[in-house]
Order: sequence, then C-alpha cells, then structure tokens
Amino acid sequence: MLDGVGGESGAGGAGFAAAPAAEADPAPRRGRAVPSYVAAEAETAPLPRITVSPPPFPPKTATRTPLSRIGDLPMRVVYRIAAAGLAIVVAAAAAVVLLVLRAQPGEAPSRPIAAPSAAPPSPASPVAPPTLAASPPPVSAPERTAMEDALDDPRVPGEPERAKLGKLPGKPARVAGRIIDRRSRVHLPRLGGPWKRAAASPFRTRQVLPAAKGAGHRALIVSCPVPIEVQDDLRDTALLAARWTLNHQPRGATLSWVASQPAKYGRVLAYRVKYQVKGEKRSSMAAVALVEPPKAAKPALVFVSIPDAQRSRWRDINTLISRIRPMR
Repeated sequence: MLDGVGGESGAGGAGFAAAPAAEADPAPRRGRAVPSYVAAEAETAPLPRITVSPPPFPPKTATRTPLSRIGDLPMRVVYRIAAAGLAIVVAAAAAVVLLVLRAQPGEAPSRPIAAPSAAPPSPASPVAPPTLAASPPPVSAPERTAMEDALDDPRVPGEPERAKLGKLPGKPARVAGRIIDRRSRVHLPRLGGPWKRAAASPFRTRQVLPAAKGAGHRALIVSCPVPIEVQDDLRDTALLAARWTLNHQPRGATLSWVASQPAKYGRVLAYRVKYQVKGEKRSSMAAVALVEPPKAAKPALVFVSIPDAQRSRWRDINTLISRIRPMR
C-alpha cells in the first residue's frame, strides 16, 4: 500500500499502525515467530532432573621402588654413579691384594712390644710410652777363607808333608840359555831341543814340547806373577797355586803330592796329576816353584807339567827347579 505521499512502506515508517496478530499470514516464513501453542506446550513440559555422578576413583598405580626410578635419572648421573661404584670395587680389590701379600710366609716378623711395668708411675713423672724390645743383631755366617775352600776341594788331598824331590826318570835336556821374565822378576833356564819357545799369553813366558798323541795336554813350562791370593805362609800360597794349575789339566783331574821343600828363592811343590783321556787312565808329572824377588809386589810362579806320554822328559823338571833365580 502507498501512503499519501506516494512512498513505500518501511519497517519503521511513520503513520502506519501495527497489524493485528489475527491477520497474520497463516504460513509463516523461516525466521518468523513460533506459534503460540508451541510456546505454551514448551512452558508446561517438565524439566529433566540433572544428577551429578561422583568422579571415578583414580586407577591404582604400583608402588615404585628406588631401583625402578633409575631410568628417570639423566644419563650423566647414571654414568657418575657407575664410575663411583667401579672405583669402590677397585679400591676394595687392591686392599685385599695388599693384605694377602702381607700375609705371605718368609717376611720378617714384627718386633714384639715390651709390656709396660706393673708398678704405677709416680705423679711427678710423665707416663712413658711402651718401647720396642731390642732385637739381637743377625748372626752372619763366618766368611770362608781360600785355604778352607782348597782343603775342602775333593781334587786336593789336604796339606802336603815335607819331602824332597828326588831324581825323576829320563835324560835331562841341555840348557841353551836363560829367559828373563821382567814382569815376574825371575830368571829361568831356556831348555834346548826338543823344547822350544812359544806364544806366552796369558802367561809371561812359555816353553813347550811337541804334542804327544793321546797325552790329553801339551807339556809346558810357564812363568807369571802368582795368579791367586797370597797367604801369610808361602807353603799355603804354593798349595793354592797347585790347585789353580788344575785349570790347565784335562777335565776331572786330581792330584797327589810328591814333594814339598823349601828353596833358596822360595818354595817348591811337586805332584802327580791323574785324569782320563777317552776313558783311558793317564797322568802327568807337575811342579810349582814360588819365587820371592826382593822388590816384587807378589811372588812369581813357575809352573811345569809333562804328560806320561813323554815320561822321558820328566828329568827336565829337576833341571828347571835347580836353575830358577830371582832378579835383584
């Protein structure tokens, strides 16, 4: 409907009255007001009763032990705990090893502690601490002498008795001159053929015979300063020197005394040496002469040994012993 001015009707236009409810459109459009019977029915419907159910109980969780919580720790803490445990185990093992070593047999026992006196100390004097009992000094075995060792040697038959050297078998060699041993400060004869001079080392002079088949060693005459410990008695020094000459005899050699006599120059000791060569019993005649030169630091030694295969040369030992002279 048009108003008097000819304008269109509006929702809030002036001069229009509201239409009565009875004249409303029987088919309302979407968004229009709800019919009155629906509203009345809604107002008379009973409200639903609201009930509040109690909250459910929380589920029971298993009680966690301290060991089960290790997994919650950071790895650096776990590593530190493991390192500390390893250090404790190593220290305990070292302590056990130390105790075992201390308990090993053979260790010197600890010295006993002296018991304190039964009488109480006087009030004026201080209490003295317990003192260690003085242990006796260790007793060392007496030191053996060279002579004791020589006399206990089964190769040496004790000390020789005094006896003069007699003439030995054979024909003596001629004396072709003399040999001067300036180091030993002694003169000795140079024997002619079949003797000849040879390289002296480790001695100072040496004379030898041709090698004899099956003899076991070569006949020789040598000189040098006495190579053993000098004793107070020249007879003892001669015995030690004779024992030392076994180093230049076949292995397993033993000796037996033949003569022990003084000489103008010192001492003479003659002996027989017995040994085996390829299972055959053999022997040598030998002698040592100790010479005491006036200005020498120690005596000189002249040693001669001739095997039984050259028995015809044993008389040369008599020639040698009689012609030795010390240097002045």
